[in-house]
Amino acid sequence: MSLADILDPLQQPLVTVLDTPVSWTEVLGFGSGALCVWLVARQHLANWPIGIANNLFFILLFTQSGLYADAGLQIVFIALAAFGWWTWTHGGGPGTDTLPVRRTTRTEWTWLLTAGAVGTVALTVLLDRATDSTVPVWDGLTTALSLAATYGQCRKLVESWWLWIAADIVYIPLYAYKELYLTSLLYAGFLTLCLIGLRNWRRDLTALTPRPAKALA
Repeated sequence: MSLADILDPLQQPLVTVLDTPVSWTEVLGFGSGALCVWLVARQHLANWPIGIANNLFFILLFTQSGLYADAGLQIVFIALAAFGWWTWTHGGGPGTDTLPVRRTTRTEWTWLLTAGAVGTVALTVLLDRATDSTVPVWDGLTTALSLAATYGQCRKLVESWWLWIAADIVYIPLYAYKELYLTSLLYAGFLTLCLIGLRNWRRDLTALTPRPAKALA
């Protein structure tokens, strides 16, 4: 039995939404993606293996839809998930096995924004010249935003949620344009979960921040 024989059933239509067939791959990507983001918002370690499964489903889905940067992005996500999994359990420093939530430093913002801008331009040029992508700019932009957000998530940077929110705002109409309606709906749900995650991580950060001692009268 070949790999194609194994993958073919996942690519078969399961339901039809707005006259567009929805495959098993998209349905499984929907379910695993929603569960992953919910777990991240709760800072649950299981988000990493669930996220890896989600990446595998999306590699198939995005390749079929001509979203090549997003498909390649999933491979990077898998590597970052392994890094994030290790960091969340070993990155808290001596005496703790839990990485605390923290704010993004000015230096980190500089690197993230610079890398995001360079990445967007480079990916747009690559997709425009080397593939048949019909949305090279938007595919490149969402890829760069997602990479920056995932790095921030690996380090438990509160502001990583803002990067995810920006990416989701672009992803929702992009996937609808590509007739991936279920995935577009999933990312609308992601947007809501990102807002919840931002609130939860801010609350945890506040709890971790030492309060100034009151002056003696």
